[in-house]
Parts: sequence; C-alpha cells; structure tokens
Amino acid sequence: MKILIINGPNLNLLGKREPEVYGSTSFEEYFEGMKVAFPDVDLHYYQSNVEGELINKIHEVGFTFDAILLNAGGYTHTSVAISDAIAGVTTPTLEIHISNIYKREEFRHKSIISKSCVGMISGLGLKGYALGILYFQ
Repeated sequence: MKILIINGPNLNLLGKREPEVYGSTSFEEYFEGMKVAFPDVDLHYYQSNVEGELINKIHEVGFTFDAILLNAGGYTHTSVAISDAIAGVTTPTLEIHISNIYKREEFRHKSIISKSCVGMISGLGLKGYALGILYFQ
C-alpha cells in the first residue's frame, strides 16, 4: 500500500506553532514514528504553503497511489480548486485535522473539500494520521 500524507499551509510549524492547539512534536518527528509503526505501508510526506503546489501534488499521485491523507490547513475552508483536484483523481482522499475544527472559530466549521473526500478525522491530534492509515489498510 502506497499512501501520501499532504500537509498544507502553516503545518510546517508544527511543534512550534500554538502548542496548546497542535502539540509540541514536529510533523517530521511524528512521521518517522509512523514509518516504524506501519512498516508494510509505503509512506510518503509532502508539505507546502502554496495552494497550486498542493494541487500539483494531488495530480501527480492521484492515479497511482492507494490513498492520500490531506490536511489542507486553512485551504480546507477556502479552496474550491483543491476540492476540484481531489474530485478529479481516482486515488481516495481522507481529510485530516489535528484540532477539532468544530470547537474553533465559526469560519472553520465549513469544509469545502469534504464533499470530495471519503471521510474526515478531526480533533484527535497527530493520531488522526495513524487512524487514517488504519482506515485504508
């Protein structure tokens, strides 16, 4: 099984940014642990703060990978283009959020990308990524 984890804007700051919301572990540290925890899964990771780069990556892997775990960050609530990219490929995408978007500001309660995803994991911290992998296994 080949899975790509895509993190969007500001998620490169995990471990530094708002630790009370996102924790104190960097995603790179967490990702190394996931590779050990899931040795039979070919895990890949990509992060960008740029909407078009995220779309390009979805297009690049969207017909060859078995799954995408996507934390689109703030683009979750604004990007019709990312939603269209997910809908345009055959690889299933699972929406991931570290924080519970429904316990945050009102504008975060609406996900534009959800309709193109197979489901959503929200509010379970970094463990949501591991649960996403388990879903696809």
